[in-house]
Amino acid sequence: MKSKTIRIGTRDSELALWQANTVEKKLNDLGYKTEIIAVKSQGDILLDKPLYELGITGIFTKTLDIAMISGQVDIAVHSMKDVPTALPQGIVQAAVLERANTVDLLVHKGNLDFLTSEGTIATGSLRRQAQWLHKYPQHQTVDLRGNVNTRMQKLQENNWGGAIFAAAGLERINLKPDTFINLDWMIPAPAQGAMVVVAMAEDTFSLEALSELNHVETEICTYIERQFLRTLEGGCTAPIGALATYEEKTDELHFQGALFSIDGKQKLAIDRKYDISEWKKLGFHAAKEILDNGGKEVMETIKLQLKK
Repeated sequence: MKSKTIRIGTRDSELALWQANTVEKKLNDLGYKTEIIAVKSQGDILLDKPLYELGITGIFTKTLDIAMISGQVDIAVHSMKDVPTALPQGIVQAAVLERANTVDLLVHKGNLDFLTSEGTIATGSLRRQAQWLHKYPQHQTVDLRGNVNTRMQKLQENNWGGAIFAAAGLERINLKPDTFINLDWMIPAPAQGAMVVVAMAEDTFSLEALSELNHVETEICTYIERQFLRTLEGGCTAPIGALATYEEKTDELHFQGALFSIDGKQKLAIDRKYDISEWKKLGFHAAKEILDNGGKEVMETIKLQLKK
């Protein structure tokens, strides 16, 4: 009998609530009773500093971790790219939902002349900043923080050429404007476009319920990307991109991974196809290859720069 009410913890932004409502509907359709409990995270409150200055790892998840450990909520829903690769003790990954669009896009104001001259691009992500400067070294980047709605408003209020967003976030809450271009050359954040649900390790009721929502292909691909990130010791701060996709026709995994210097001048990348049987260690081996070919030095430089 499904008598227990599963309390779903979420951030209180429009996108986070959309994600929580999506999980709630799926659980309700399976016959489970649910309740959504929204909390503000430090990452939403402290908007005056770049993310990497806040000790980024877990900044958007810590508040919900505490709510779970203290028994205020049973499960928590996150954008998977915001979740640290090492979960707190007692908390486990319970389900990865089928992935949405992985692409980053540039929202602009209808004039793209700046692409061939000087320009300013807004982003709160070191990964996006580094890749943009790698392709457009003549440009400047500025920090952009806040939830999706706040960032859209700041773009309109400032004299920037454009701002970079995850397509999935804009599509989920119907905020994708007409004035955008897909940045299909930009390698996304590990697990971008995927939603993850976490639960307490001993909560068998919630774990059993959530197992029915898990999408295996997305789980495997995001596992590879996050293993790549963890092996590079990126946390969420270094400019690291990773994307694994499954190719059904050949039963292969296509993996793209890259590490950039913060200024975008250095790029160490891997783009290869692997047999599906290699998935468990694929991210580790790809990252080791980058580390052994100059990546260690790039990571050391990044860590020194971020400490300043």
